Amino acid sequence: MSVLKVIEILGNSPTSFEDAVHNVVKEVSKTVKDIKSVYIQDMQVTVENNQIAEYRVNTKVSFGVKDN
Repeated sequence: MSVLKVIEILGNSPTSFEDAVHNVVKEVSKTVKDIKSVYIQDMQVTVENNQIAEYRVNTKVSFGVKDN
C-alpha cells in the first residue's frame, strides 16, 4: 500500500510563476525525499510602481511516506 503526505508550501520569485514553483521544489527537496507532485492552489503577484514586483504561489507538495 502506498501512503502519501501533503504539506503546504509558499514560494516566490521576481521572475515568473513557473520560477516560483521551481523554487518550491528546489527548497523542499533539500529536506523531503520522494516528492510525487506539486499542486498549485493559488497564485498572486505583488505590484510596485505599476509593475509586477513578485510572483507568489501557494502549493501543496505530496511525497511518499516510507515504512520503517
